[in-house]
Amino acid sequence: MQLLRLGEPGAERPAVRSDGTTYDLTSVTPDITGDFLAADGIASVRDALADGRLDIIDNPDALRTGAPIAKPSAVLCIGQNYAAHAAESGAQPPKQPILFFKHPNTVVGPKDQVLLPRGSSKVDWEVELGVVIGKRARYLSSPDQALDHVAGYVLSNDVSERSFQIEQSGGQWSKGKCCETFNPLGPYLLTADELVDPQKLGLRSWVNGELRQDSSTADMIFSVAHLVYDLSQYLVLEPGDLLNTGTPEGVALSGRFPFLAAGDVMEVEIDGLGRQRQELVAS
Repeated sequence: MQLLRLGEPGAERPAVRSDGTTYDLTSVTPDITGDFLAADGIASVRDALADGRLDIIDNPDALRTGAPIAKPSAVLCIGQNYAAHAAESGAQPPKQPILFFKHPNTVVGPKDQVLLPRGSSKVDWEVELGVVIGKRARYLSSPDQALDHVAGYVLSNDVSERSFQIEQSGGQWSKGKCCETFNPLGPYLLTADELVDPQKLGLRSWVNGELRQDSSTADMIFSVAHLVYDLSQYLVLEPGDLLNTGTPEGVALSGRFPFLAAGDVMEVEIDGLGRQRQELVAS
């Protein structure tokens, strides 16, 4: 199933797409939140579909698509999780997952504009596999338990301002990661039962129609299962939390491509998780 949120910012309504038809979920839940996921909401949606209790949304493509999860309590991000990207950043592959955070209010819809921050000069794109937690993960015993705590997967763009991240960081990365609109998400949350192996997904990005990244999640240094397990040793992952799992090579930080400017268009996609398109505009 594909879980969506359709409508204008702040007025999105939950929906589900199944077999090419989009259904209204407001009879099941007011929104797609961590509380909904924690209460086994995905099973409730599946039951409602099976019973024919959901109304069809006519012409859903005419509606704005919002981020598929509402107000995640945390956006956790993994840095340098592809060896080639670590190399183009001038770093050795990490021996342990590198964790940083984005402010949850960075999350916007997959076609919303991305705002260039005041004083920015090095805004960059990063296509990433996003993982949405569905069940609390605390001190997991092994990576074998990890995927049972995942609600689903989503396409994510971890937009970054590299001068804020590196030159003005004060020793950590979040200044360059937390600017408003810096995490376009969606178009939908694909439920975990629909994705057999998150380590076999192609992912790509384009700027102004020119290919920038073209890789596979098979090249991750740390798998999704390992990341969820590892993080559970240091913090409690809650339902609705978003985990961005890192980006492959092909970003502007490599020096091979120019950084983004007003009027540029980013596009990102992951096999089975849809496609995004954002225009860059001044804040």
